[in-house]
Amino acid sequence: MRRTGVLAVGWIAVAAVVAACGAGPSVRPEVAVVRDGVGGSEPATEEDEAVVPELPVPQSDLAWRDCTADTVASYSLPQGPSGLRLECAEVATPIDPSGSVPGTFPLAVLRAQLPDTPGDVAPVVLTTGSDMPSTRALAALATGPLSGVLSTRPIVAVDRRGIGMSLAIDCVFGADRRALGDLGQFGRSGSAPERVAELGRQATISCTDYLQPQELMFSASHAAGDLDRLRQAWNIDRLGLLGIGNGAAVALAYAATYPGAVGRLVLDSPVAASGDAEQIAESRARGAEAAVDAFARQCAALDCSLGDDPRQALEDLHAEATSGALAPVSSNALLTVVTAYLGTPRGDLQGRIRELSDTLAAARDGDVSPLLDLVGSAEQLLGSDGQFVSRCSDGQRWPTPTRAADLQRTWASLYPLFGADAAAATTACASWPTLPAPPLPAALETPVLVTGGAADPLVGSAGGESVTGALTAGAIAWSTASWQGAGYSASLHSTCIQGRMERYLSTGELPPNGSLCPA
Repeated sequence: MRRTGVLAVGWIAVAAVVAACGAGPSVRPEVAVVRDGVGGSEPATEEDEAVVPELPVPQSDLAWRDCTADTVASYSLPQGPSGLRLECAEVATPIDPSGSVPGTFPLAVLRAQLPDTPGDVAPVVLTTGSDMPSTRALAALATGPLSGVLSTRPIVAVDRRGIGMSLAIDCVFGADRRALGDLGQFGRSGSAPERVAELGRQATISCTDYLQPQELMFSASHAAGDLDRLRQAWNIDRLGLLGIGNGAAVALAYAATYPGAVGRLVLDSPVAASGDAEQIAESRARGAEAAVDAFARQCAALDCSLGDDPRQALEDLHAEATSGALAPVSSNALLTVVTAYLGTPRGDLQGRIRELSDTLAAARDGDVSPLLDLVGSAEQLLGSDGQFVSRCSDGQRWPTPTRAADLQRTWASLYPLFGADAAAATTACASWPTLPAPPLPAALETPVLVTGGAADPLVGSAGGESVTGALTAGAIAWSTASWQGAGYSASLHSTCIQGRMERYLSTGELPPNGSLCPA
C-alpha cells in the first residue's frame, strides 16, 4: 500500500510567514564558457567605481535554541572549540508560492558562532543544496580546525526541503533504497543502467505518490524562494549567500529571481550552469578520481596500511567489489564511503587518511565489517530520500539506459574507479517529471566571487567555467579564486579561501581574478 499525503499534514500545521516580495523571475540568459583570467570585470576607474553597500544585520531574529550537543551527537562530530554555540531554528515557507497547494514547510536553520563572534556583523547564509545537508556541512566546519572563520561573523545554514534537519522525506521503500545504493548489483538481471532505471522508476512512483500534490515543489527554484523567507523573517533587504556545489545553483536561482535582494554572492565549487545530467556526473567522476590520487599520495607518504601503491590497492578492492567478492558491500557502496571520507570537512587529516586506509586494508584482507559499518552513515550523508527528490527535480536531460551503457564503456576507461558506476547512476531519475531548469541571473549589481578546488569528489571542478560564462552573459562582474587541495568546497577546507571570502563579504570588493591558494 502506497504512503500518501504524510508530509502534507506536517507542513500545513506550521504557521505561514509573510508573503514573498522582490522582483519576479528574470529571463534566463544564454550561457557562454569563460575561462579563468578571461571575461572578469575590468578594473574600475575612480569615477565609475560603485560602492557596494554593507550587508545588513538582521532586524528581527528567529526563535533560536541551543542545539550544540544534539547536533554534534547526531552528526558524530568532535566537540569543537571551547565556547562553540550551535543554535537551531525553523523558518516556515509556503509549500507552493503560487498558493495552489496550501500549507507551509518547516525549513531547518542552523547558526554557528564562537564567544568572540561579533554580534553586530551580518551573517552569511550557507547552502549546499542537495549535495549534503547544509547543517551537516556547517557543523563539520564549526567543530573542525577551520572554525576560526566564525570569529569574523556568524554562519547560518539552511537545509533544503526534506534534507538534513528539515522535515524528512521517507518515500523510497527499504529494499529499493538498498538496491539503488548498490546500483542494482545484487539480485537483478540485465545491464546496470537498465536495473538502475527500473529501480528509479519504482522510487519515482513511490515518492510522487507520497508527496502529492506537492511532488513538483522541491526544485532549486523553490529552494531559492525558501531562502527569501529567511530574509523576510530577518526583516532585511539583502542577503549574503554562500552557495556550495548544488547550492550554487540555488544561489544563482535566488539571484535571478530576487536580484535586488543579493548583498553578496559566493559560488563555491559550483555545478555547471545549464549542465545536463551527463556533464554533472562526468565532472563528479573526474573530481573523485583526482581526490583519490591526492589520497593515495598522502597515504603513501604516511606509510599507511594500504602499502606502497594505495591507488592500485583501492582499484584492486573495487574490482573485488564489482565481482561480488566483498558482498554485501557493492562496488558503489564502497565508492560512496570513499567519496564521503575524501569530500567532507574533517578534523585530523592524517588521522582520517589512516582510518580510511585501515578500513580498506581490512576489507582487502577479508574483514568487511569495518567497511560495512561506514556504508550506512555515508549513504545517509550523500543519498537520502530527500536528496533523491531534489536531485531528480533539478536534473535536466537524463540519459536513456542505452546511452548510459555507452557512457559506461567510455568512462570506465577514463575514470577507472568511478566512471562505470557514475554512468549507471545517471538513469536513476529518468522517470522523474521534468521541471524547468533553475533560472540564471540576467543582470546583477553585486559582483560575484567564484571559488573552487582542484579535486572535489562530490562536484568536480567543471562547473566554474560555465558559471562565469553565465555571469558574463549577464554583464555581471566576477572574479575567481582557486584552492589547489582535495575535498568538497574550497571554503570549507582552505583558510586562504576563507580569507579572500571574508574580505569580499566585508567590503564587497573582489580579489584579483585567478588568484590561487595552496593545498
